[in-house]
Amino acid sequence: SWKWVLAPIILYVFECILQVWHVQQKVVVTKVVMHPACVLELQMQKRGFCMEVGQYIFANCPAISLLEWHPFTLTSAPKEDFSIHIQVAGNWTERIWGGCTSHPGPALAKIKVDGPFGMASEDVFQYKMAMLVGAGIGVTPFASILKSIWYKFQQADQTLKTKKIYFYWLCRDTGAFAWFNDLLASLEQKMAKSAKADLLTYRLFLTGWNTSIANNGALHFDTAMDTVMGLRHKSIFGWPMWNMEFAAWLQPTPVVGVFLCGPEALAKSLQKSCHQHSSLDPRKVKFYFNKENF
Repeated sequence: SWKWVLAPIILYVFECILQVWHVQQKVVVTKVVMHPACVLELQMQKRGFCMEVGQYIFANCPAISLLEWHPFTLTSAPKEDFSIHIQVAGNWTERIWGGCTSHPGPALAKIKVDGPFGMASEDVFQYKMAMLVGAGIGVTPFASILKSIWYKFQQADQTLKTKKIYFYWLCRDTGAFAWFNDLLASLEQKMAKSAKADLLTYRLFLTGWNTSIANNGALHFDTAMDTVMGLRHKSIFGWPMWNMEFAAWLQPTPVVGVFLCGPEALAKSLQKSCHQHSSLDPRKVKFYFNKENF
């Protein structure tokens, strides 16, 4: 029986050695961006690093902890330096944020990266129609997807199946929207100039607000630009009514990929809506649900 056990052990040991060698490869932090709502963006380079959209990495900062490795979704496109966005939500992230604000060099000089690893969002390019739903910092995998789709259109990539993206982002406060605002504004301008404005339709839902924000939105309701985000699409106060959103897909669209990165409660709600609005008739719409948890 030892012959059957020896081969898997050898493969496991080889994999561990390969992983240690890969982790020890030097990571260069090329840019550090401090976004509103305590979100830190790190842009990095690493020899031999090859990523796809929707993937994630494990990051370790020895200056903070030698043993702690934390997963982060890649927010860059494959053509760019790979990047992650870190939201302050615990001791480790607080120390990363504090280290970058005071002494960013020593804090990130020896950062280690393991990966990338695959996630469900990689399959988004297999659908002609895709519905992306992100909650809070769960928007990170979709940042990579939106950037990649734009690059593929610019390069006239014939292998791209995706023709339409519906993007939903849910956040509790306006500060959380701010770090992603620049990407959406840039995509709006580029798509309008290249007559691709119908490629992306997005809806931003502000699930927590105060009276002054609501009054300001009502006062400027007729303006062309959104007063909260400065975009063409107006921010919506409250939670999405998923039954109404899914009911709008009555047009003959055979298959729609629904991708979520968010909490379990939202996943259950979306999965239920996908089941209720999917038809057994192959000539009508069918929703395929994919989720990621953070």
